[in-house]
Amino acid sequence: MKKKRLDKVAVAILNWNGKKLLEEFLPSVTENTKFDGISIYIIDNGSTDGSDDVVRSGFQDVKYIQLDKNYGFPGGYNKGLSQIKAEYYILLNNDVEVSPGWLDPMIRLMDSDKSIAACQPKILSYRNRDEFEYAGAAGGFIDTYGFPFCRGRFFNVFEKDTGQYNFEDEIFWATGACLMIRSELYNFFGGLDEDFFAHMEEIDLCWRLKNAGYKIMYQGHSDVYHLGGATLNRMNPFKTYLNFRNNLYLLYKNLPKGRVFKTLFVRYLLDMTAAFKFLFGFEFGNFWAVIRAHLSFWSTKHRFRKKRMNNMSVAKKFSHYEMYEGLIVYDFFIKRKKQFNQLRPK
Repeated sequence: MKKKRLDKVAVAILNWNGKKLLEEFLPSVTENTKFDGISIYIIDNGSTDGSDDVVRSGFQDVKYIQLDKNYGFPGGYNKGLSQIKAEYYILLNNDVEVSPGWLDPMIRLMDSDKSIAACQPKILSYRNRDEFEYAGAAGGFIDTYGFPFCRGRFFNVFEKDTGQYNFEDEIFWATGACLMIRSELYNFFGGLDEDFFAHMEEIDLCWRLKNAGYKIMYQGHSDVYHLGGATLNRMNPFKTYLNFRNNLYLLYKNLPKGRVFKTLFVRYLLDMTAAFKFLFGFEFGNFWAVIRAHLSFWSTKHRFRKKRMNNMSVAKKFSHYEMYEGLIVYDFFIKRKKQFNQLRPK
């Protein structure tokens, strides 16, 4: 019996009730990803809106994996990818339009160095196509206290893309909106942490990989366009809750022993400041979301103790140049630094 050839790349799109998004964005993926050894998959998180009919009737070359319910972003990907065999996985949001030739630069980059665990392309806005997009932009970084930020986008300040980031370099984390990763490493490190449910699980995975000595890269010669905000609005209190809670999980799992509780204490003070800012701004839902995030973290922290120990057992380094030695919220709001090159000029 002839053995099935392993795919070079599996492009996996997680979907939950995204019928309209699939109709709008899937054509660009199928049109611009026509290469031998590359397969496209829809991993469906228990949709009930007829998403399966859209794919099966209009995209016969796309493979469909149906899950029985919504397992969240990490759970959906872990369960779907366990059924896919390929050298590289690409986790791609269902609201991303890819450009012609988007895949070749990322494959070349990953093939060039076995120590590269993952990479991301340039993420531009679908609506403002000459502007960087919120989720990922030109690569992800993180500061000393765990606040993530992106080159090309600081908080609500978005840079225009003038080619200033058309290069390849190492970053701290790659966005889950379009994340290319070695399947072997994804599976060895346990994939995305399902306790996160949504938000920052890709930062956690990248941090684990970096601590283990691998590189996370940005490929500025590949462009994709992200709609963004298709699942949860940025001001949704549930999203606020997940971001604050998951950020605490992120720190607890990945910081070295001598820094973890000191950092968590500082984060408590900073997060309470943010909570009362929400309160005084009459954003009562977001105020309570921050309080709930801390209560949830401290009541469930014991579940992460084993994960932390596992992470520490394979860690080789904790000092990363891509971790900014400062407080990004202070630099942005107080020192008025609005662009990446003001933090650490080349």
